[in-house]
Amino acid sequence: MARLTISLACCDYDRTRAIFDGRVRVEGCEVVGIAMSPEEAFHRAFKYQEFDVTELSMSSYMNVQSRGGSPYIAIPAFVSRLFRHSSIYIRTDRGIEKPEDLKGKTVGVPEYQMTAALWVRGILQEEYGVAPSDISWRNGGLEEGGREERAPLHLPDDIELKSIPKTETLAEHLDDGRLDALISARAPSCYRSNEKIARLFPDYRAAEKAYFKKTGMFPIMHLVGIRRSIVEQHPWLPVNVYNAFVKAKAICMEELDEVGHLFTTLPWPVAERDEVKALMGEDYWRYGVHENAAEIDAMTRYSFEQGLSARRLTAEDLFAEPTFELTKL
Repeated sequence: MARLTISLACCDYDRTRAIFDGRVRVEGCEVVGIAMSPEEAFHRAFKYQEFDVTELSMSSYMNVQSRGGSPYIAIPAFVSRLFRHSSIYIRTDRGIEKPEDLKGKTVGVPEYQMTAALWVRGILQEEYGVAPSDISWRNGGLEEGGREERAPLHLPDDIELKSIPKTETLAEHLDDGRLDALISARAPSCYRSNEKIARLFPDYRAAEKAYFKKTGMFPIMHLVGIRRSIVEQHPWLPVNVYNAFVKAKAICMEELDEVGHLFTTLPWPVAERDEVKALMGEDYWRYGVHENAAEIDAMTRYSFEQGLSARRLTAEDLFAEPTFELTKL
């Protein structure tokens, strides 16, 4: 029988590399892998639906799925996760010493609906009592002018969000003081060059470890989507694609445990992984719906409460049903 040819757009992470290099196959398929940055994959997927299988922003996906439906259906392979206390940059000359000091301030964000900002706003509100309406928001390109929201916004009336001019950047606004703070997945260029710019949490690792100890959550950033029209024709595809991502991650984890020769260009990666496992458990980078129930519940709640989703979504709204329970030996 001829194999189904599918295109795959995803970052070449260590946990996905075995799919790109052929060590892991998607059963029944020939995969045309196209490694690219998440930002490029998101843009091309949400705007043009170019790929059959693609890495997606979870926040953007929830937004679109709640408003008429997404052309993609997700599988619970969470290829990008990141604690986000490190993503808040401040000017040190604005009296911002703790999260509560962000109230009344003007804060930039490349896209209001981006997943990093979704988590930061949720954390600020739940952990520090800073509501999204307490802040004046500005969006635009971080380093290149003209960036726009990837998914449409329908924000509550109490949210002030204005776009900066398309010829200007958020990094410039933070650098010259037109912004008091910035939420960004990437460090702004002025972070290293301007001594008045710092992280809100200088020891962000300690803050993030404390957050995990309290909540048990490791924030999800990106998931994997499969073109819905292909799934309708080939209902076996979601599980086969999901199994491939699970196997690729397993290979990555085995390599991280290798002490004879190191797979990462760091001197003590095994010690680092041992420390992470002691804090977060053996399977700290979990895939699966049930395994990530707390994170999924928090994200769907944040998305609805922040006015991004039209309704409170459930896991059943987001993920292909056959991926909820896989065959066990």
